[in-house]
Amino acid sequence: MTKLSKLSLAFILGSVSSTSYATDIDTLQSQLKQLQQQMKLLEQKLVEEKSKQQKINEKHQEQVALIEKKADQNVAVAEAPKEKSSGIKVGGAIRTNFSYASYDDDNEDRGGDFDFDVFRLNFSGDVGDVILNAEIRFFDYMTAVKYAYAAYDFADDWQVQAGITKVPFGNWPYNSHNWFFNTTYYIGLEDDHDLGIMFKRKIADNWQLDLGFFKNDELGGVDGYVDNRSDRYSYDVVGVRAPEDGIYAEPATQIGEYNTFSGRYGYHFEHDGGTTELGFSALSGGLHDGNDRAGDYYAWAMHLNSNIDAWNFQLQHGEYNYDIDNIDRMAVGAYSFYDSIAAEATMTNANIAYSMPVEWGPVTGLQFYNDYGIIYDKSDNSADTWMNVTGVSVAAGGLFTYFDFVHAKNQPFVGGSIAGDSSETEKRFNINIGYYF
Repeated sequence: MTKLSKLSLAFILGSVSSTSYATDIDTLQSQLKQLQQQMKLLEQKLVEEKSKQQKINEKHQEQVALIEKKADQNVAVAEAPKEKSSGIKVGGAIRTNFSYASYDDDNEDRGGDFDFDVFRLNFSGDVGDVILNAEIRFFDYMTAVKYAYAAYDFADDWQVQAGITKVPFGNWPYNSHNWFFNTTYYIGLEDDHDLGIMFKRKIADNWQLDLGFFKNDELGGVDGYVDNRSDRYSYDVVGVRAPEDGIYAEPATQIGEYNTFSGRYGYHFEHDGGTTELGFSALSGGLHDGNDRAGDYYAWAMHLNSNIDAWNFQLQHGEYNYDIDNIDRMAVGAYSFYDSIAAEATMTNANIAYSMPVEWGPVTGLQFYNDYGIIYDKSDNSADTWMNVTGVSVAAGGLFTYFDFVHAKNQPFVGGSIAGDSSETEKRFNINIGYYF
């Protein structure tokens, strides 16, 4: 092969090689552009799916919040901005109750009893910049004001309430999901209302704070102008128990709570599926016998309230102590009868609920729950009190119904008393039907 031929051959091979290399680059660039286009399409689809899922989650949370709202609480504490209204709005409820109980032979023989429960009226609205809220309840056997207060938003995150208002303590607004509340209600530490003033900080920067000073209970304390100190909605201490006193007797020695300071702190944080509040509550006050200071009392509790998707979890643990010399048992009053509690005890609660939006004719939501509470280490050495409520609440238009199956020992309204010593586990099946307007 001549030298020229060799050069020609080299030139031809080089051209072929360069052309092949250039073709490979073009192919790679084309594939890269296709990948980039696919990535953009995937990113766009991901954004659309995320937005769609977010809307679904928001709608679901709205449904869950609607179900979880206790029908018994149609007036909130203005923790969220309120629309200005003109004048006072009137609402209310009528409730009836069916019960079948193991501890009542006559009730069992009749196959249960169906009774009128309560008629209530609610008043709420704004007059100028002042918020007004009140609720009065009419039973067959008594009339009771649950709350009645005026409120004013004096800063962006703060509200002051004055009157008969809710004592800030424990899981809020309730330490339960069922109609019976939890064991804490029957010792005056759940949904309790007293006469005083409260400052409420709305949730901001993940935390909230409630601070209250309560001059006395909602009936005016130990010398309030009432003819029956047990005619009230929420439990309060009304006397002391001597060893010879009956558990349900009217107390011979009257006692009243006064000058009570109460505080509740809650820290809120978000996580996958929902939000959780971790909190601590404490209260402390005096006890008066009508003439002199008879002693002191205090209570504290740690609590957790967590929402994860459609689930709600509540935990609470604490202690209370009514400190009066040589007294191990106190008298309490509510619902027009007297009962007894240990002067000092420990309390623990664990609750779980699952909320489910449905479209079954008028039925729009169900909440399944199991609430458990126990009171133990009692100063009067009485047996433990515990209650477990398994049930479901049903929302259907203006109707809100609780179906509860209760197992309990030494529990008020389930055949016992917190100061009782029964070894029997009692049972009660209960249906409470309410029409709200």
